[in-house]
Amino acid sequence: MSWRKEDRRAERGYHHGNLKEALLQAALGLIAEKGAAGFTFADAARMAGVSPAAPYRHFRDRDELLSSIAQRGFEQFEAVLTAAWDDGRPDTVTAFERVGKAYLAFARAEPAFYSAMFESGLPVDLNPALLAASERAFGIIRAAAERLAALAPPGTPRPPALMMALHIWSMSHGVASLFARGDAARRKLPMSAEDLLEAEVLIYLRGLGFRTDRRPAGPPEQKPAGPSGPTSGAPSGPWGTPK
Repeated sequence: MSWRKEDRRAERGYHHGNLKEALLQAALGLIAEKGAAGFTFADAARMAGVSPAAPYRHFRDRDELLSSIAQRGFEQFEAVLTAAWDDGRPDTVTAFERVGKAYLAFARAEPAFYSAMFESGLPVDLNPALLAASERAFGIIRAAAERLAALAPPGTPRPPALMMALHIWSMSHGVASLFARGDAARRKLPMSAEDLLEAEVLIYLRGLGFRTDRRPAGPPEQKPAGPSGPTSGAPSGPWGTPK
């Protein structure tokens, strides 16, 4: 999403008929430029082209304005993750990998929303609507973790799905914060954000006793007999047989 100054100036006249939306868009632009903590309520009013008192018609203070932005971000985030998860189709592993890529893609595409959601320091538990939106987004990660936990190899204790979800959420956020959002000061790494996240998740799952090889899952595939007789296919895949 572009937040160039000329874009915002061109939009101000249009937004004057909808003050609340004008303030939200102005705040998003300021977050993109300065971060979630880098602007004041008066800055948002000035960017929207209204008086310093005008924002109080819709928002109690700057935190309420930020909360509205974060809530909208989580609602969009939930939609992105839901589409990526697709109820675990065609199999758990493939769908889970899509969720990880979708997480990083959202952080890249919507840095202002992402900053409001995760870097604003807002007390989420004090805003019921924001809390509900964030929990719905997290619920997609938890659903994926529950399916992954069900793939624990025989003889391996099944890890708590909530614990797995929290670890995976934390790892995804760490990778996104490191360099997936295009921060100008980030360190160049010899791998993509997606590859880094996959490596971190595989290491984590290996520590839980899951297989982490990347060969196809399923029963041995019977191949035509050769000089030494029939050969069998590869053993099961990284998290057991896909379901």
